[in-house]
Amino acid sequence: MTTVWQYGSSNPDNATHLDTIRQWWASLQGQEIHWQQRLLSAEGDLSYLDWEPQRFDETFVITTPEVRGATLYWFKPEQPQERNITPHKLELDLHQKRLYIFPQSQQQVVIRVQRYQPPYQMIELTDPDLAVGKNGMILLRDHQQLIEVKITLSLDRLNLLKSKLISPE
Repeated sequence: MTTVWQYGSSNPDNATHLDTIRQWWASLQGQEIHWQQRLLSAEGDLSYLDWEPQRFDETFVITTPEVRGATLYWFKPEQPQERNITPHKLELDLHQKRLYIFPQSQQQVVIRVQRYQPPYQMIELTDPDLAVGKNGMILLRDHQQLIEVKITLSLDRLNLLKSKLISPE
């Protein structure tokens, strides 16, 4: 579900949407956030943007996040000056827990703010040795990389794995 607030909109829910966004923004207090800024395409379609980590992306603990009027305010650690940005549009993706800020001063830019989530570490094993033990225990061993992965599955998860192996979707 996406909540959209737009500057000057005649949508009767515009004020309610801004209040929802205000509450979400305030909930970031003391949280580590990921701040990403990207150039918009001519169409302004967010789905074509590359959100993979880039050089100028920032991760920091945000303090005193608040919305006054239509302007977002916050502090960054060890920086005494209050930061702010006035948007012409805000989109809050409640499902993904991300706020897209479209600055009034830079209409070709979008900023994405979300709570920081450390990336998963990917381990790739190609044709490892496989052992199956009691109580849903699976052991994968890669002798070349000297990696051993032990997985213990509940009966439900084990049955789900079996069904997916038999008829992958």
